[in-house]
Amino acid sequence: MRTPRTVPLLATLLVALAASGPQSAGAADGAAAPCARQEHARVPGTAFQQRACLDDLTTSGLAGTPYTDLADQAGLTAKGTLNPSGVPGLQIDGYFRDDSRTNTTHGWNHDSQFVIRLPDHWNGGLVVTASPGNRKQYATDTAISDRVLAQGYAYAATDKGNTGPDFYRDGTRPGDAVAEWNSRTTQLTRAARKAVAARYGKAPRHTYMTGISNAGYLTRWQLENHPELYDGGVDWEGVLWTANGPNLLTSLPTAVALGQGRADADDMYAAGFARGSEFLWPYHQKAYWGLTQKVYRAEFDPAYDPNCPGTSAGSTLDEMLAPCASDAAYDYAARPASVHRAVERVALTGRIGRPLLTLQGDLDTLLPIAADADVYARMTAAEGRGGLHRTYTVQDGTHTDGLYDTYPDRLRPILPCYRDAFGVLTRWVENGTQPPADHTVERPADGDVINSCSIRTS
Repeated sequence: MRTPRTVPLLATLLVALAASGPQSAGAADGAAAPCARQEHARVPGTAFQQRACLDDLTTSGLAGTPYTDLADQAGLTAKGTLNPSGVPGLQIDGYFRDDSRTNTTHGWNHDSQFVIRLPDHWNGGLVVTASPGNRKQYATDTAISDRVLAQGYAYAATDKGNTGPDFYRDGTRPGDAVAEWNSRTTQLTRAARKAVAARYGKAPRHTYMTGISNAGYLTRWQLENHPELYDGGVDWEGVLWTANGPNLLTSLPTAVALGQGRADADDMYAAGFARGSEFLWPYHQKAYWGLTQKVYRAEFDPAYDPNCPGTSAGSTLDEMLAPCASDAAYDYAARPASVHRAVERVALTGRIGRPLLTLQGDLDTLLPIAADADVYARMTAAEGRGGLHRTYTVQDGTHTDGLYDTYPDRLRPILPCYRDAFGVLTRWVENGTQPPADHTVERPADGDVINSCSIRTS
């Protein structure tokens, strides 16, 4: 068995790709020149932006250029994933005004960076997303951008306003960094809709919000708080934040305690971790649990242990991944009301205003499905929004598709199911075709699980 790569989704440690010059314009579509009307394609409200007319907006064409970042995508997809290529169009990179500097992409050392891609052959739609974990704006190029661009959608992604394992230092009061994720996503959506209208001469007919992990959380939050901006969304294993729990800070302390010998398997099951996921525990203990607990606890409850993580999650990889010993005893329910108010600022309610599909693997070992997607489904139903929401449990899916390459006999990538779900959503929104009821998408006995999935069958 190969050793999994240490690529924590919620706080990936990144390296920059070498830059190269822009490519030439792509071939024209009969009636339209490459990057037509590019002089009109401006993103309003930015502090800086730059345009490039490119032969291929997909990862295949952009690899090795400054227009994507393969390192930032590490671990999100399985090897063998087939992606389209050959989508010419216009790319706009830039940033909004911000006073934090965690994103070093392009040498800008400026947060609130974004990318907008406008294909020459446009289908009238716009897909908006944000970085998963604490990654940057190019993180889901392979997982999301390539496919939707090939389908003709314009695409926009934000770094959420802060990046990296020290994201919790952004802002002045507890919860500020995560609250900024919400406002930056809204900001980009509004700006991208205007940029699309400027490039194509008309506003998008449909705008969809989607994302993985933290961006799945943002998909839920946007459809709850700004349904006027979107027509629907697909939430891929979104993080659940609720003021009184469950949330990350109610399940991860048990996982940290397990690593210190202060909890056992029964405690893990009680915290929501799935039976059958035990083979994934050693990897998550090394790469996810300690880091994730300490940085999110520092974001919402910095007074609990001011010295750990302190002013930084660490200066070396081992330091960053190491848990705080104090977190094994962390009891979110017993923490002061001020901590719960900090979480409440960004909490979800279930009051979605647009159609939403949620996907999560039953072996998610960072966000246990029993304490996440299952709970959010009950929340939308309790708010009378169950008719707008479907939840699909992907059998043998886990939080990071890259782990499939280490455990191909025990895991299944979620990406192909996500792609099918996106098509189900658009048919629901645009044609009125009702999606399947909530169910488990069973792993087939044979076939290509890396590139094939239908959520319409179980």
